[in-house]
Amino acid sequence: MKRILLLALPIALMTACNNTPSTAPADATPAPAADAAPAAAATPVDAAQLGANHWVLDNATDSAGKRIDGLFVRADKPVTLDFADGRVAVDNTCNRMGGGYTLAGSEITVSRMASTMMACTDQALMALDQAVSSRLEGTLKIGQHDASTLTLTNAAGDVLSFRGEPTAETRYGGPGETVFLEVDAQTRPCSHPLIPDKQCLQVREVHYDDKGLEQGKRGEFSNFYDGIEGYTHEDGVRNVLRVKRYAVKNPPADASAQAYVLDMVVGSETVKK
Repeated sequence: MKRILLLALPIALMTACNNTPSTAPADATPAPAADAAPAAAATPVDAAQLGANHWVLDNATDSAGKRIDGLFVRADKPVTLDFADGRVAVDNTCNRMGGGYTLAGSEITVSRMASTMMACTDQALMALDQAVSSRLEGTLKIGQHDASTLTLTNAAGDVLSFRGEPTAETRYGGPGETVFLEVDAQTRPCSHPLIPDKQCLQVREVHYDDKGLEQGKRGEFSNFYDGIEGYTHEDGVRNVLRVKRYAVKNPPADASAQAYVLDMVVGSETVKK
């Protein structure tokens, strides 16, 4: 069986008025009031700030302040936004969704979203796609934003609050190398000085050209002592993974100098024992 698999600052209006002396003649023309000072500009956000984090939905309320429960149907996997190369990707919905976006000061405009066409048996999860896209498409005001918080408000008054989780690029200080790994269906015991009875993934690298055609012959499976962030192995299932490999600066003496982060599962196959 195969499974293929995105401040408002309160605006202070400061009005300076000239005081009229109490001794002014009754017929004197009052001095004109000074013009109001320019409104404080909302702090803009830039693409680099957005791209430095995965943005995990923490809270969502409608214009009346009521929580939007339909956006929280996956308690273990909250809706998450990722911004990169002028596009926003939405994860942990029924389908993977994404669209282009542009920034203008303290506003973000998200284009109509495209999505995969997978059906989900859970009707609440199936409805999540529409619940998310309908609230993200269009122009939204960016409220509070920093390294850990992002607030978006749409035209209907829905307020979506996200917490920031640094991306791997942020944590490891640069872009990773894309590699493809085939993970065998079964783990095997492997020797480790600090972990008795350790089981290792059995992994071999797969090479593709720029057209996606496999190149060369796959080697033998070997013990993989590192972990793959974001990947949970299922016994009996062989997977081909696209991962990002990062160099770890100054790793501890007993740790690996490389870190692996799952990008996507390219293909899966159930293997009979």
